[in-house]
Amino acid sequence: MNSIIGYYSTQFGELWDKSLDDLFLEVASGILEELRIETKQLDAIFVGNMLGGVVERQLLLSAHLSELLDVHIPIYRTEAACASGGMAFHSAHEYLKSNPKKTVLVLGAEKMTDITASEITQALATAASHKEQSVGLTFPGVYALMAQVYLKKYGYSEEHLAAISVKNHAHGILNEKAHFRRLISIDDVLESPYVAYPLKVLDSSPISDGATALILTNDPQMMKNRNIATILASESATDTISIARRRRLDEMESTKVAGSNAFKLAKLRREDIDVMEVHDCFSITEILALEDLGFWKKGHGGAQAKEMATYIESGNNLIVNTSGGLKAAGHPVGSTGIKQIGEVYLQLTQQAKKRQVKNASYGLAHNVGGSGGVAVVSILGV
Repeated sequence: MNSIIGYYSTQFGELWDKSLDDLFLEVASGILEELRIETKQLDAIFVGNMLGGVVERQLLLSAHLSELLDVHIPIYRTEAACASGGMAFHSAHEYLKSNPKKTVLVLGAEKMTDITASEITQALATAASHKEQSVGLTFPGVYALMAQVYLKKYGYSEEHLAAISVKNHAHGILNEKAHFRRLISIDDVLESPYVAYPLKVLDSSPISDGATALILTNDPQMMKNRNIATILASESATDTISIARRRRLDEMESTKVAGSNAFKLAKLRREDIDVMEVHDCFSITEILALEDLGFWKKGHGGAQAKEMATYIESGNNLIVNTSGGLKAAGHPVGSTGIKQIGEVYLQLTQQAKKRQVKNASYGLAHNVGGSGGVAVVSILGV
């Protein structure tokens, strides 16, 4: 079986003094040193990065990383918008399934704060359809439409959305690598300015810099004396890039398909999952994810969110976004999917410190690209 034997993360935030190269070097050298692995023991590298060609004007990241890391092994770069990290992990897992006794490095990094807010918003919008871009529809606008449909259809208010941010900030304060480590209240969220009705500033994940890394292996020798989490499933699915072509706006078909396939492959039930990291680029997204993955009945998510049902101190059996999610931990887009899997790995191997979920045996990570055009769902166990 393919396993994760290590995880490393830089600080997430506005890292003005670091370049994209600095982040790649920090996270790659950090995980190799921590695990006492040399580059000559790696068989391949998989890299998640969305905006290198736009913000950094650097494509062919494989050759760029070959130069940075002084290696000549295969390097594969994946771009799937905000699911770039999840797809890098998924691709690495598929590679190992076909190649026994191999060890790979999975990297995710993004430098987003070196250009203006309007420029980064425009860059992120390139993951939407050309037609929707041409009429000025940005991702906050897309998710706001989803939120409007959901709130009206099921009779919820902005307060139900706000509870997601409050819960994730309460988790984020326990994460020393998080972009934001402060508590917020429902009133704080409701009083923050609108980004796109009904979503407000505090319903939205931030623009962040950061990098993350995982070491994956199926080599029994490499697994000896390590903290190991087994990859039970990693499944990807797609949907239309245009939201106008979607069957409905209160769900993401890509999440439903990837999730269903992952559970079938892992041979687990929803109630077996103890801890999850789900994509919460906006508060509405976490609610939709829990419904689309089959943990909450359709239309029940708003009520569950308001009750803080997945808070670490709720006493319930399912805890979600212990890292703080995208909202509090930060969202360096190419790195996020790897951070999610890394957080689940830390939980399952009892390394999550103050935010440790007791007796966690199975975990799930859910990463979305665009407005649901791509989803990756991965399940780990110990």
